[in-house]
Amino acid sequence: MNCGCIPLPFLPIPKFVLRCLLFGLLALNATAQTNFRLLDQEEIESRLKSFSRKNEEREAIIKQLFKESGCKDDQLSEQIVRATLPPNVICVLPGETDEVILVGAHTDKVEEGDGVVDNWSGASLLPSLLYSISGQKRQHTFIFVGFTGEEKGLLGSDFYVHKLSREQRSRIEGMVNFDTLGLGPTEVWASHADMPLLNALARIASSMKLPISVMNVENVGTADSESFAEFKIPRVTIHSLTQTTLPILHSRRDTIAAIKMDDYYVTYRLMAGYLAFLDTQLDVPTR
Repeated sequence: MNCGCIPLPFLPIPKFVLRCLLFGLLALNATAQTNFRLLDQEEIESRLKSFSRKNEEREAIIKQLFKESGCKDDQLSEQIVRATLPPNVICVLPGETDEVILVGAHTDKVEEGDGVVDNWSGASLLPSLLYSISGQKRQHTFIFVGFTGEEKGLLGSDFYVHKLSREQRSRIEGMVNFDTLGLGPTEVWASHADMPLLNALARIASSMKLPISVMNVENVGTADSESFAEFKIPRVTIHSLTQTTLPILHSRRDTIAAIKMDDYYVTYRLMAGYLAFLDTQLDVPTR
């Protein structure tokens, strides 16, 4: 999370409001339409513990995790953003169409702390989520990106989206961003998200009987999803911040000890279901 603002109070909305008042619970059993596979909690924790305190080493670790998760050499690439930064790391999972669901998290950290919460917690989930949805053919092409330079001003995500052609940007049906997970139950930055993505999140969380609540963080900082908002690309950021846990960011307290492993694994399960469900819910235009 790029904390570039003076901290002001969060705007929390209880999970029952998200599910019942904002969107309405639907009778549809979302998971009946959704197939995905899961790694066990031990593996998810092992990947979280594989962090390095050096940004230049994190990129190599993410690449290796992508390969272990089934990303083939011709699907895996690097994108140079600046000579002074590690590259963006990109894995493309082809679908039946070239309509895209883009899944991202920043790999870099600030100097203080180990950067496990912010944001190895998000980055190390990308390969696991690739594995989770790659067990069957998907309608959408999924692109997973480990963004560099988020802590320096969203440099990696801004570079990535600006390098896309207008046609490529028009094919992104949704951008799902993970930033600062595992401090507690799953939260969503709803005030800076688009309704189809929020609606699908509420539906799959209800169907899977997993917690999700709103915690808006625009007065605390920003995230890579905002690079895509500039081009009207639907986006959503998933996190776990609350007013209580905010002081952990960019501090010596950002260590593996700050992570609540059970909550972190629940977030992984929910996000695996969410990405698979989005593939069935987002329109695939006929071109």
